Amino acid sequence: MREALFIKRNADKWRDMEQNPTRNPDELTDRFVELTDDLSYARTFYPDAKVTRYLNGRAAQMHRGLMQNRQDERSRFITFWKYELPLLFRESHRLLALSAGIFLVACILGWVSAAHDNTFVRLILGDQYVNMTLENIKKGDPLGVYNSRDQASMFVQITLNNIYVAFRTFMFGLFASFGTIAMLFYNGVMLGSFQYFFYERGLLLDSVLKIWIHGTLEISAIVIAGCAGLTVGNSLLFPGTYSRLESFKRGVKQGLKIAIGLVPIFITAGFLESFITRLTLPAVVSGGIILLSAAFIIWYFILYPISLNRKIVS
Repeated sequence: MREALFIKRNADKWRDMEQNPTRNPDELTDRFVELTDDLSYARTFYPDAKVTRYLNGRAAQMHRGLMQNRQDERSRFITFWKYELPLLFRESHRLLALSAGIFLVACILGWVSAAHDNTFVRLILGDQYVNMTLENIKKGDPLGVYNSRDQASMFVQITLNNIYVAFRTFMFGLFASFGTIAMLFYNGVMLGSFQYFFYERGLLLDSVLKIWIHGTLEISAIVIAGCAGLTVGNSLLFPGTYSRLESFKRGVKQGLKIAIGLVPIFITAGFLESFITRLTLPAVVSGGIILLSAAFIIWYFILYPISLNRKIVS
């Protein structure tokens, strides 16, 4: 069957599923089975077509609907982290790549700007922080800022601030993605200039082994929050087959779930920054924490969603 004929025969059915959602478990299950049958056919005969990507996304959404219908709250909590959030995130992988790309470009720009302008780091990080760090370098403790405060209060303050930054990055997506892009760009420039500041003084490796103990999770979560914000913004800019209002509602719901899913990441990052980063650890231990954190982010937010999605639609 030609692709155009396949779409013509099923378009009304797919449109009805979109525009008339149901929470009835039996009906939802029937729709899911029917949709995955269509997806299997499309994957076989039109593997690279837009209709296949569309059906794949719809099947993932419907599977989350099935998961949400479970009544047991404990099961609902487990289901969210084990199935719903990863499947939701699978739909946002392209926006995650875009968010990471924006952040990386901003980091490079911050690094290059700091290298060519001696005043740039002070402009971005502030005179107080730069002067304090220079004083700590003279004392032989360049990252002494992490030892300057009480651990418990530092943990609460850092965690709340990180969550605030993430939700602000997400909420700025309401400005048609431009607000989120600006937040990603600002944080990326700040990180790039910050790392050049230590590189210029021959302390890049020391700073990496110290800062990225918590920074791996913290920076990754900011990029993922950027993905959530872009999800909201793109729902306004590119509504697809939905009305702009319906697309916006779906985008906000999807982005908010992604942002909420980052809260445990920020709590862990806050704990590491408050209680672990301040310690003088062997390089192998610091490197191990950094690699373990990076492996978790890559697995949970990239590899696991892809694997789970394949199991559902295969």
